[in-house]
Amino acid sequence: MVQSLNTKAEYVDKATWFRGMPTYGQIMVGDKGFEFYSDSNKNDYLQIPWNEITYVIADVYFGGKYIPRFKVCTKSNADFVLAARHPKHTLAAMSKHVPKDHMRRALSAWQKVKRNIFRKK
Repeated sequence: MVQSLNTKAEYVDKATWFRGMPTYGQIMVGDKGFEFYSDSNKNDYLQIPWNEITYVIADVYFGGKYIPRFKVCTKSNADFVLAARHPKHTLAAMSKHVPKDHMRRALSAWQKVKRNIFRKK
């Protein structure tokens, strides 16, 4: 059995971790870090301390009414893409530990097109 990084769980929600094949499990936002545990394989987990997280980037659509997924970026250049059942509550719980200027919105499709057209070469 895996030892949890946190001493207190602040928020727990069902989630999906996208890495090749989707892995279904639960997200735990706690006092010491962010964790994901798989439902099917207990040795398949993700534990990130708060001081290792550099950015949290969320895909936001329809003015914040729909958030399909978010990406957790770490200091070791690892990116973890996750989707929570209640992403607003998950991101609100994470914002207590991650600085506001490190919580970002992903670029929209139009912003990506505009960036590629007007990119300096």
